[in-house]
Amino acid sequence: MPTDKANAETGAPKSRQAAAIVRVVDSIAAISAADWDACANPDAATHNPFVSHAFLSALETSGSVGAGSGWLPRHLALEDDAGGVSATAPCYVKTNSQGEYVFDHNWADAYEQAGGRYYPKLQLAVPFTPVPGPRLLAKPGPRQHADQQALAAGAIAFAEQAGFSSIHITFTDRELQSRLAPQGYLARTGQQFHWHNRGYQSFEDFLGVLASRKRKAIRKERLDAVRGGALTIEQITGSDITEAHWDAFYRFYIDTGNRKWGRPYLNRAFFSQLGTAMAERCLLVLVKRDGTTIAGALNLIGGDCLYGRYWGAIEQHPCLHFEVCYYQAIDYAIAHGLARVEAGAQGEHKLARGYVPVETYSAHWIADDGLRRAVDHFLKRERRAVTEINSSLDALGPYRREGD
Repeated sequence: MPTDKANAETGAPKSRQAAAIVRVVDSIAAISAADWDACANPDAATHNPFVSHAFLSALETSGSVGAGSGWLPRHLALEDDAGGVSATAPCYVKTNSQGEYVFDHNWADAYEQAGGRYYPKLQLAVPFTPVPGPRLLAKPGPRQHADQQALAAGAIAFAEQAGFSSIHITFTDRELQSRLAPQGYLARTGQQFHWHNRGYQSFEDFLGVLASRKRKAIRKERLDAVRGGALTIEQITGSDITEAHWDAFYRFYIDTGNRKWGRPYLNRAFFSQLGTAMAERCLLVLVKRDGTTIAGALNLIGGDCLYGRYWGAIEQHPCLHFEVCYYQAIDYAIAHGLARVEAGAQGEHKLARGYVPVETYSAHWIADDGLRRAVDHFLKRERRAVTEINSSLDALGPYRREGD
């Protein structure tokens, strides 16, 4: 059910009302899957599974987000002239900065030391998911940009009415980031490592474009990972994924999550619901030794991309992480004609394995003028640093250069 409304100037053609109503709803169930997905994924060729109604619904119905999680759903919906939904945005009231991967802890600390109240804030993002993709989801057509601007303005109106300190639209695209600047959103740049498919017909075809030393190193890593055949690796997707597979994978996820984050974000129910709602989008890569599953990785399959998400293991073997998370993903992308593999946040170690640095983008609205000025100054320096680092890393990549 709707929980609030915010008036926002749309900038739309004069044939529309001058002011649009952006509804704020406390559950994605308040918006039909058909309406949501018509905005989120109108083109199957570029389908992003993380902004789909099914994925976001699984987060809510499993209890992975909601009360006590630090992520309270407050999704935005813009109605069209006929009373339907023309644009939506996954939106959450945040009471901490966990599970975002675009870190603002220093901003929060500085503001609160100065006597301000940083939390709660608004986050337009996919929880626990550092995957670039659309965030202001609008149906394609002549109104698309105007509807996105209306959502951005509606978010500001909601934040001002509720007294939130800030709005953070994370892992969006550069073009939208630029268009939000006139509304007061500050631009932030980050870094990830992605693998790009140059029309390879096989993994050996991919290796052929690498420098000789890198090519030999990858071949050795792949051989070491399976210990000469002592370990077996299986790719499983669709209806072949069973609850037993999810049980095994969840053990790995919990083990790794407890060691890396202190508390894993997702519960066991989420994975069952994910498998029920979108099994055809799930790719599990599982490793067995003597018939026992000892490690695995979960990927989600998009229209043109394979998204690596979670990895875990109950036994440690040299190079196994590289094989399961990076090389198996490349194998799958080549076999299925996907344009790229996005292997998640962080990791300069990915560079030697064919993944190259790319920029990621976010946009931030700050209510307090003093904090806004400080953040703006910081972001200008950070953007320059990211550009310089990416340029340096490009020169260190494994690909052959002219004259090699």
